[in-house]
Amino acid sequence: MTFKNKHASAAQCARAAAFRAAGLRAGRGPAGLVAEQVRLDGDVLTTLKILIIGESGVGKSSLLLRFTDDTFDPELAATIGVDFKVKTISVDGNKAKLAIWDTAGQEQFRTLTPSYYRGAQGVILVYDVTRRDTFLKLDNWLNELETYCTRNDIVNMLVGNKIDKENCEVDRNEGLKFARTHSMLFIEASAKTCDGVQCAFEELVEKIIQTPGLWESENQNKGVKLSHREEGQGGGACGGYCSVL
Repeated sequence: MTFKNKHASAAQCARAAAFRAAGLRAGRGPAGLVAEQVRLDGDVLTTLKILIIGESGVGKSSLLLRFTDDTFDPELAATIGVDFKVKTISVDGNKAKLAIWDTAGQEQFRTLTPSYYRGAQGVILVYDVTRRDTFLKLDNWLNELETYCTRNDIVNMLVGNKIDKENCEVDRNEGLKFARTHSMLFIEASAKTCDGVQCAFEELVEKIIQTPGLWESENQNKGVKLSHREEGQGGGACGGYCSVL
């Protein structure tokens, strides 16, 4: 389910995304389907809404496709409006279904995205380590997140993407400092080589699950129980924490 079209005009794409948003608010579309499907999956602990945000061209869609489909397309078109994918993962014995929203970074679509912040439990904020301007605009995205997000305890992950490239303009320590300043998880990654991608999503989900207030109320009547990591067991595919606060 995608809104990617190299030849569609911005106005056409904006209208299409607006109609899609209206359908979702009315209970139709992917979000409603996900909720219905989860009710049929007795072994799923919870459904989590995850957003991927950041400037255009930082590799948000590439990170999503690498995580969900294990593919990489160097010619991937820019996202128009929003893209949506679903994936179920297990973290520390807890199975969670992720509804992942990949939002457009272009300015002309900013008016379409506020509705997608509602109800999100986790956010992945992406910058390109080879483009300092995308790092300098992170504060703008955090301001937007604070404005439109409906939860105070949402879990935020900062991802420095494209570490496979040599012309790095943002040092890892700069990203780490920014993440610590804003109480975010942090990791560097490459959608092209797959480095850090799985770990980023798993660490985000693990932190959300460790914050019961983000998801527990939605599962009170389902009788679900949180599984706890056994002593000495590593965290996710990373064998321990690769993200830091």
